[in-house]
This record gives sequence, structure tokens and C-alpha cells, in this order.
Amino acid sequence: MTRVLLVDDQALVRSGFSLILSVEDDFEVVGEAGDGAAAIELTRELRPDIVLMDVQMPVMDGIEATRRIVAENLAKVLVLTTFDHDEYVFDGLAAGASGFLLKNSDAEHLVEAVRTVAAGHALLAPQITRRVIEQMVAGERPPSGAVPGLRPTTEPAPAGLALLTPREREVLELVGTGLSNAEIASTLFLGEATVKTHVSNVLSKLHLRDRVQAVVLAHRVGLV
Repeated sequence: MTRVLLVDDQALVRSGFSLILSVEDDFEVVGEAGDGAAAIELTRELRPDIVLMDVQMPVMDGIEATRRIVAENLAKVLVLTTFDHDEYVFDGLAAGASGFLLKNSDAEHLVEAVRTVAAGHALLAPQITRRVIEQMVAGERPPSGAVPGLRPTTEPAPAGLALLTPREREVLELVGTGLSNAEIASTLFLGEATVKTHVSNVLSKLHLRDRVQAVVLAHRVGLV
């Protein structure tokens, strides 16, 4: 059972998320908070597995709350927001969020996102991954300077790259272009579960925390 804490300053939004997640057998909504400060206190008290975190809230915003929750290793954070702006994307990633999903995603994608993060994987909406790539290709940094190493540079390939199978290397290259697992599966004529396995192997062999680091590495070493 995955224990989830909902954090949003709008009660109706929290109710909607709760309704979506509560009908799933493997989720338990353990609490709700209306601002970042309350979220931290409830996370310390309830010890959820996942915190669904809004960005813009009173008292303390979701980015700062995420940073503190992750720093104390209290829970994994999945950031949900309607604000499709670069600063929120990069600040959320830098704060240590395990996933970033737009609120206009449908119920199925929300459920899948929580399960993905609960399983220990990072998750980004494909459009957000592509935005990270665009910043790198343009040689720009986000306004906050929050995510280090975005400037495209050619660096020696890490030793782990030699451990990748040809298929894993191919998958890494496609991850680097911003494709989702479903899109990679379609491109390589593989099952999506097989692609997920390859991505997990790539992250493990290269000692990468998440998919974003894989994108950065693919560009840095010239795979993309």
C-alpha cells in the first residue's frame, strides 16, 4: 500500500486527487495540507511514501517545501502544477522532486505517475523533458540557475557507458532526445515494459539518479 499526502491550497483540487487515488487498491490517502509549511509538518507526522505537491501556495510554496522534505529524507515528492513555466520546472527538479506532472494530465496518468515514483523511478512529463533539452541545446540556464550542468559540453564518456549493451545505449540516446517510454517502445518495436527495464539498467550502470540526469549525460558526451 502506497501512502499519499495531498498538498494543494484548493480544497476542491485535493478532493479530486483523493477521489482518483482512493479508488485504487494500492493507494491510501493519509492526509491533506493547504500550504507548504503544513505539508512539512504532516509529512513528519504521517510519514507518507509520496507527497503530491502543488507549487504556488500561501505561507510556503511547494518548491521550498519539497526541498525541506527531501533534505530530511521524509518522503518522495511528485510536483503537480498548472504553471507550465521554466522556473517551476527547474526549481522543482533542483529541490529534489522525484517527478513533475502537469495538473491537466488525466486520471490515468496521475495514477501511473504515483506508481512510478513509488517504485523508485523518476518521472517527468515528456513536454518537460523536452524543455530541459531545449535549454541545453540553446546553451541557456534557467532563470534561477537551479539545475547545474545544463550547458552543452562534450566530456569524456563515463566508464559505465562501456557496460551498456547496444540496445541500452540505443535507449539512452532516445531518452536523450526527450522521448517517453511509450515513444521509445514504438520507435524500437519493443514492449513498454521492456523499455522500462532498459531505462532502469541504464540508470543503474551509469549511477544516475533519474531520467533528467540521463538526458544531461547523453548530451554532454555527444550521444545526441
